[in-house]
Amino acid sequence: MVSFGVAPALVAYEWALKGLGKLGWIAAFIYCAGAALRLARFNTNIDVVDKRYFQGLPSPAAAALVAGLVWVMIDNGWTGEEARWYACVLTMFAGITMVSNIRYYSGKDINLRKSVPFIMVVAFAVAFALVSSYPPGVLFGLFLGYALSGYVLSTWLWTTRRRAVVRPE
Repeated sequence: MVSFGVAPALVAYEWALKGLGKLGWIAAFIYCAGAALRLARFNTNIDVVDKRYFQGLPSPAAAALVAGLVWVMIDNGWTGEEARWYACVLTMFAGITMVSNIRYYSGKDINLRKSVPFIMVVAFAVAFALVSSYPPGVLFGLFLGYALSGYVLSTWLWTTRRRAVVRPE
C-alpha cells in the first residue's frame, strides 16, 4: 500500500498537485484510496476471478503510470506547475481505474519454461533496445498503453457482444 499507493500519490502531490489546492488533495486522495481498495479487492477475490485477467488496473502499473508521468515531464524540462492539469487528470484516472471492473491482461498464462518462438526473442530484443534508447518516454508509453488496453478490450468485447445480439444467426 505504501509503495504503490501512498508514495505515487505523495510524489504527484508534491510535484504538481499542490498548486491546485483542494483539487490536488482530492486527486491524490482518489489515487491513494483507489490503491487501498484495489489491494483489498485483490486479496478477497484471489480464488474467485479468472487468473488470466486482473479486475481493475493493477496498483504497480498505476504507480508506474503516475511516476512515469513525473519522470518524463521532468526529463523534458517541464515543471510541476506547467504539468499540474495533466498530473491531476492522470492521477485521478489511475485511481478510478484501479477500482473499476475493467479487465486487464495479467500475463500469468505465459510459460517461459516451454520452447519460445524465435520471433518472441526478436521482439524482446527490440523492446529492450527501445527502452534503452529513451527510458522515460518508452516506459511511460508502455504503461499508458497498458492502462488504456483495458478500455480498448472492454470496448471491443462490448461491440462484438452487441453485434451478436443485434444480428442473431
